[in-house]
Amino acid sequence: MHATVTFTGKLPLFGVNEKGHKTCFDATMDFSGPAKYASPMDTVLEALGACSMMDVIAILKKMRKELILLEVALDAERAEEHPKVFTSIHLKYRLNSPDGTLADLKKATALSMEKYCSVAAMLRASGCAVTWSTEVM
Repeated sequence: MHATVTFTGKLPLFGVNEKGHKTCFDATMDFSGPAKYASPMDTVLEALGACSMMDVIAILKKMRKELILLEVALDAERAEEHPKVFTSIHLKYRLNSPDGTLADLKKATALSMEKYCSVAAMLRASGCAVTWSTEVM
């Protein structure tokens, strides 16, 4: 994997991966007003949700479940001192499916969080407590 992040004299920063996909990063340090884009820590949190959801979607599809809506809400705590790493993150998955059960969702999320999600694995390796819960709408 390869990526480049560029600063052009003012925020936001622009990241480009080897596939040419662009990501904007911002912070309130520019003093020109509120940030217009996600911070790097925001994107890490979002990446956890996206990484796990990709797994959960694939697992539920393999179970031949129809997905109307799947969402995950993430709540995180950070350390008080620098570096202000994530100390805990809780993911709450919500599924709307005509044939998907709570048991299906629990199985899919457990497989993702315990085996497949590389972002969750990296965060746990850093000492972050990663927990999750599930709900069927």
